Amino acid sequence: MKPYEIDRERLLLRVRLTPSARSETIGGVWRDENGTAHLRASVRAVPEKGRANKALVGLLARALGCPKSDIELIAGETSRLKRLALPDSVAGALAALAAEQG
Repeated sequence: MKPYEIDRERLLLRVRLTPSARSETIGGVWRDENGTAHLRASVRAVPEKGRANKALVGLLARALGCPKSDIELIAGETSRLKRLALPDSVAGALAALAAEQG
């Protein structure tokens, strides 16, 4: 199972975020108790006032080569488990990130 699905012209990505990490990384897949896949990501930012969410958007934008404005947090604002909407043009780059061991 992939950590994303395609809905119309956008890609819906599931992420498990670790804030306040030592380094910013992205890659690999984490599965929840139901077996649902989430892309692993960690950021240095603290989970206060949306800082970790902003850092996640920036990290994804750099890794996928798309503008930050193309990435929208649609669920999980205060949770480690997040859902983001991205342009479907990044599907190939996202598949490569998910395959990496993070």
